[in-house]
Amino acid sequence: MKYVPYRKGWTNLLVGPADSVSTLQAMEDVIVALRVKRGLRPGQDDNFAVVSQEKFLESVNSTTLVLRVVMIVLSMVGLAVGGVGVIAIMMISVTERTREIGVRKALGATKRAILWQFLVEAATLTMAGGVCGMLAGGLIAFLIAAATPIHAHVPVGSVVLALVAAAVTGILFGIYPAARAAQLDPVEALRYE
Repeated sequence: MKYVPYRKGWTNLLVGPADSVSTLQAMEDVIVALRVKRGLRPGQDDNFAVVSQEKFLESVNSTTLVLRVVMIVLSMVGLAVGGVGVIAIMMISVTERTREIGVRKALGATKRAILWQFLVEAATLTMAGGVCGMLAGGLIAFLIAAATPIHAHVPVGSVVLALVAAAVTGILFGIYPAARAAQLDPVEALRYE
């Protein structure tokens, strides 16, 4: 207790085997030494735990995997909620611009041109949100790196992937409003007030 960090009822020891000794042999030697030191008889259970670094890494990896899955699920929920917002905004845009769509169609704009216009608008809307999110994330990473010893940074690949995901989300959730705009009858659209 004099040389090892100690909390009441809990002591942690790190043991590194010599090069000539295997990890398994070192673990067995530690178990025998601790059982003798604690006066445990042959039939008694250990009142301590010996864990190898591999076991610790397995535990950390399984925890990390669970966190990754949770983050992916939360991201998907966030994208779905954002997508519903995109549909709502784009439907309002289509409704407010019905007369403009009628004028464009009357002047010869094709369904494809109208569809493309609203898909680009939806993708631009979500990309703008993605850029704001990237700036906020980059600022948070910078603050963490400046205030703590953690070397936080935002990888360029993550930025590109996030922006592509934002654009794809805009396109996927903008298809319905864009198709609705493209299907408008020019005569009815021109009469819309």
